[in-house]
Parts: sequence; C-alpha cells; structure tokens
Amino acid sequence: MMSRVLARALLALLWGLQRLPLGVQAALGRGFGRLMHRLAGSRRRVALRNLELCMPELDEPARRALVREHFGWLGRSLLERGLLWHASPERLKRLIQVEGDVGLAERSERPVMWLVPHFVALDVAGASTQLFQKKMVASIYQAQSNPVFDEAMRRGRLRFGQGQVFARSEKALPLVRAVRKGWAFFNLPDMDFGARDAAFVPFFGVPAATLLAPARMARSLGMVVQPVVAEMLPGGQGYRVRFLPPWDDFPGDDDEAAARRMNRWIEDEIRRNPSQYLWVHRRFKTRPEGQPPLY
Repeated sequence: MMSRVLARALLALLWGLQRLPLGVQAALGRGFGRLMHRLAGSRRRVALRNLELCMPELDEPARRALVREHFGWLGRSLLERGLLWHASPERLKRLIQVEGDVGLAERSERPVMWLVPHFVALDVAGASTQLFQKKMVASIYQAQSNPVFDEAMRRGRLRFGQGQVFARSEKALPLVRAVRKGWAFFNLPDMDFGARDAAFVPFFGVPAATLLAPARMARSLGMVVQPVVAEMLPGGQGYRVRFLPPWDDFPGDDDEAAARRMNRWIEDEIRRNPSQYLWVHRRFKTRPEGQPPLY
C-alpha cells in the first residue's frame, strides 16, 4: 500500500496543479492518461475486454483507439480532483455548465434520488449538486485503503458544508434517516458489488450483477428519481452536468424490471459519450452460478 508520506506528496501536487489554468491542467491530465495507458496493463486489458463484450460491432483497432481516448479522459479526471477539492466556488461555477432542472430537489415535496452513472466527471456532478442548489445531499462512497487519501476525499467532497458521505461498508440506517429528513441522495447505481441484493440483468446484452437497492429505496421512501450525467469538455472549456427530467416509470412494482430500465438508460448515455464511461471497472466480475469468469 502507498505510504502516507507519498500520499501527502501527491495531494500537495494536486493542490499545486489546481492553481493552473484549466487548459494547462487538461493537457497535463491527458499526458498522464497516456502514461497510465502504457503502464497500467491490467486496467487497460479490463477496458478492452469490457468494450469487446459491450460493443462487439467495433473491430479491434477501433476498440484500442477508444481505450486510448478513455485513458486520456481518465487521466484528466484524476489530476483535476485538486480543482474540485480546492478551487473557489466562484471558479467552479464558471467552469461547470448546468443543464436541466438542478433545483428539483429544493422544490420537491418528496425526497429526490439522483441516479448518476460512473462517467469520469462523476465528481463534477457531485460538486454541482452542492454549488447550484441548496438541499442537503447524502452520498455513498468507497472507503480508500490509504487513510490519507480517504480523509482527503471525504474532506474534498464535504467542503461546501452541505451534506454527508457514508462509506459503503457502513449500515444503511444513517443514510435512510438523512433521506427521511428530506435530504437528496446522490446514488451511483452501476458498479459490480457482488450478487447480494442484486439481479443479473442485461447490460449491453451481457448479464451483469445490478443493484436492486435504487428501486427498493425509491419505493419504500417515496422518492422522486432524477437521472444526472456529467461530462468533461475538451481543453479548458470546463464541464457539463445534465439534470434530466425525472422518471415517471421508476421504480414500478418489479425490482428487476426497474434494474433493466436503469441499465438501458445507462447504455444510451454511454453510446452518446463512450470514451468517458469508466471502462476500467470490472463491470462483469460477478457471474451467474455456473458461468465462467469473463476477465
């Protein structure tokens, strides 16, 4: 595991980089992405395998080109964390373009669940929910193995004083209490956390362990579900976060049907912006009983 001294040095580097113009940060991030593409062989292979499974219509050169492009955006997303964690709210508001009804959670008589898939600008979406509306926000995050990075992530995401993050390993009761108080819930629905509380439903035609919790929680707490998608714009142009119209057909009374609905929407958004989806995640790690591994 990375030492605390090295972790602090990297965090200091991120703090220093965020003072640069975004165009310079973007160029450095894409260069970092090229380096990762060369050195991170296991993640590169995961991304290629995911594209082979999800987009078989692409030939191998096209898949390899898409993965190279993806690593460029991924490198940017990592280096630009410093901007999100340290830049002034005024600067971030200038850089983030918000489209759609960002104020729905403020006006809604029912608590709102934002469904936010794992595009590389995910943290930009998180910042926008605290910069452009006033409702308190609850979110779940994956605790980091390095305590220095873990603290930096929590501090960076909570620095606007408008919510709380709950580690995925914690019990759900504090999160449920927050929603019952009227907080909005920033929910990340598209990662493989195993077969527990999940169903194998198609994701680009491949059975994928898909969480049933979004549907169950929305139903039990009477939540309004609003999809949100964030993207990085080229160079120094900033970011775009789209707050889409809330779903009238979610969750319904069938958890698996709701999971299928959710996956179809994520597929549509990926096709719209394929290079910025988080292809380095092993989305098909968990397999139905009796099926061979895909990685």
